[in-house]
Amino acid sequence: MSWGGLAEGILMPPLVLLLPIFLGVGLMRVGNKRQGFWLAGSGLALFWIFSTPLVSGFLLHQLMPPFRNLQGNEADAIVILSAGKVQNRAEYGEAAPKILTLERIRYGAWLARRWNKPILVSGGGGRQGVSEGQVMKNVLENEFGVPVRWVETRSTTTRENALDSVSLLKNAGITRIYLVSQAWHLNRAMPEFQRLGMTVIPAGTGYDEGAISGFSFLPSASGLQNFYYFCHELVGRVWYFCLDRIKPNGS
Repeated sequence: MSWGGLAEGILMPPLVLLLPIFLGVGLMRVGNKRQGFWLAGSGLALFWIFSTPLVSGFLLHQLMPPFRNLQGNEADAIVILSAGKVQNRAEYGEAAPKILTLERIRYGAWLARRWNKPILVSGGGGRQGVSEGQVMKNVLENEFGVPVRWVETRSTTTRENALDSVSLLKNAGITRIYLVSQAWHLNRAMPEFQRLGMTVIPAGTGYDEGAISGFSFLPSASGLQNFYYFCHELVGRVWYFCLDRIKPNGS
């Protein structure tokens, strides 16, 4: 495991929420019961709060650009960003998109059918078999019946998605795009394309909010997952902010 992967594992849920509990229990075991009790109790309370759909869903929605009804005349192409793949799905006998990627593919296909716009798919990971971009192309064409004009297959980060995709688009004379991703990812992804001269129209998926019920106040796997996405975006934004201060040209 790389140092970056180790740091991400510590900073991201669930471990970042469990650490205070573990430390508090450790303090109690060595005799520091009062401080240990309060640390473990505070950790447990934070775990409960941030694992509830009500709180984690609210936080995630703060990352999203405002929803807008798209008309089809704002841009000339659709760019769909990958969010990972499963290298070998036994039931398919080949690589398949992860669930977030599949959600983006579905929305991109819906937009393309509606407006007859060309599609670019972006995603690397080809060192471990077929690239994410190629997997996306296969699914769009073979399962959704939507052609893909451009396939970007080298990128491993959102910033690289933009760098490699913009090169393909500008060679085709395109500077206005619909950017398809989870809505909570767009405010990090859009500036990466805009700083390269693209006009970006957000085309986010996942704006819908579930109805509030008694279960919204209870910890759940979906609530913890939403908090994971929230933390992932914050860490990504801080990382890019630091990179831009070290290398202002983004190189």
